[in-house]
Amino acid sequence: MSLPRVVTVAPGSPAACAGIEPGDEILTVSGEPLRDVIEYRVRTDEAEVSLELRRGGIDFDVEVRKAAGEPLGLEIDAAVFDRVRTCDNHCEFCFIYQLPPGLRKSLYVKDDDYRLSFLYGNFTTLTRFTEADLERVLTEGLGPLYVSIHATDPEVRSDLLHNRRGATSLRWLRALLDGGITVHGQVVVCPGVNDGAVLEDTLCGIADRFADLASVAVVPLGVSRYSTASRMRPHTMEEAVDVVDIVEAWQQRFLGLSGRLVVHAADEYYLLAGRPFPELDPEAAALHEDGIGMAATFAAEFTGRAPVVTGTKAGFFAWVDGAPAAGYRAPRAAPAAGRSAGLHIGPRPDAPVGILTGSYGAEVLRPLVASTGRPDVRVIPVENQFFGGNIGVTGLLVGADLARVLAAEPEGHRYLLPDVCLSEGRFLDGTGPEDLPRPVEVLPTDGVALRRALGTLGTARRGVDVEEVRV
Repeated sequence: MSLPRVVTVAPGSPAACAGIEPGDEILTVSGEPLRDVIEYRVRTDEAEVSLELRRGGIDFDVEVRKAAGEPLGLEIDAAVFDRVRTCDNHCEFCFIYQLPPGLRKSLYVKDDDYRLSFLYGNFTTLTRFTEADLERVLTEGLGPLYVSIHATDPEVRSDLLHNRRGATSLRWLRALLDGGITVHGQVVVCPGVNDGAVLEDTLCGIADRFADLASVAVVPLGVSRYSTASRMRPHTMEEAVDVVDIVEAWQQRFLGLSGRLVVHAADEYYLLAGRPFPELDPEAAALHEDGIGMAATFAAEFTGRAPVVTGTKAGFFAWVDGAPAAGYRAPRAAPAAGRSAGLHIGPRPDAPVGILTGSYGAEVLRPLVASTGRPDVRVIPVENQFFGGNIGVTGLLVGADLARVLAAEPEGHRYLLPDVCLSEGRFLDGTGPEDLPRPVEVLPTDGVALRRALGTLGTARRGVDVEEVRV
């Protein structure tokens, strides 16, 4: 069991006034060791907090007095201190198995921990969930949680997870819902395995047993060039059309049953199927990390129909690098100097603009940029050669691919880069924006930030509809 270590102390905070310093290790709070940051938050919520700390090998006690509910003003280095509960499934579509060798070790951690589901929105299969876990979740109200379903047929689910416990672990999903916990579900669709009739059966099973799920995201598998699973392959256009048709048919059934759509297909399916994106649905707001509703939200933000940022965009692997220990819902610390969001380096403000994005993002951005009537602004799609396969999301762009594309672009232009592909200022391949051959401006990954960067508050055509944003 590791000890939580203080990373930063806010000036003037209760912790600073009590003399707590960065580097201090927390032995106990209120006389008890901590298992995770959830316990830390609960125990430090009181008006009087007793901490046992270690500094330079010397243990000492600190008493902090503050208002009840006031944060201590600390940032600690991890979310879990008693060891992350790793995943013992062997899903063929798992992206961890499809990573190239040589990346930083934290990226290869494959978790199945309900605490990380609560804190960061990670999906758990519940195959390692226990009665003690259920008691804690219900007692402390640890929701929402995010559960990987993939199939409701026990044999199919067990086959997909390559774990016989997959056949029975959805009983915990029913127990969580019965306990009043909000749960979002996910179905990763693998062509020829759990699509078609199996997907129909899964959505039928959800309607029959788990209709009180807050939502169900239906997403396509990603297949990198490092995949060794012979059954796993990208969808064809016809298969994508079939998935969209199935999901939209079940949306109508759920609407009749519960008055909610419940199930949603990822934007990627609409791109693959050549279909217009569905209208912005508030129910899909919690599903942005699954790539659902992101295109519609971005369009609404960019055109001014959504004047504030409406979605969480934490990016891939956000829990292992660059995320606050308190979870993705917590405010994020300011980036390191030289990598701050919106940083402007080099070119003059009126220089031509190139917007860097993944191949899928380019399909969304092109009609929006065209709507501004700005010939000086162009979209620069970056093919993901690092991962290869069908990987086209912006969040998985790496420095090597960006450098390759930027090297062929002219000097003196402004290049805008979304921050979703960065964690603590680093790309997944370990490089940073400072390693690129052209200066870049790192922007928050939302339409409002892009609109402001382009200065199009008054020039964007307000009438552009989400239906126009298509392949």
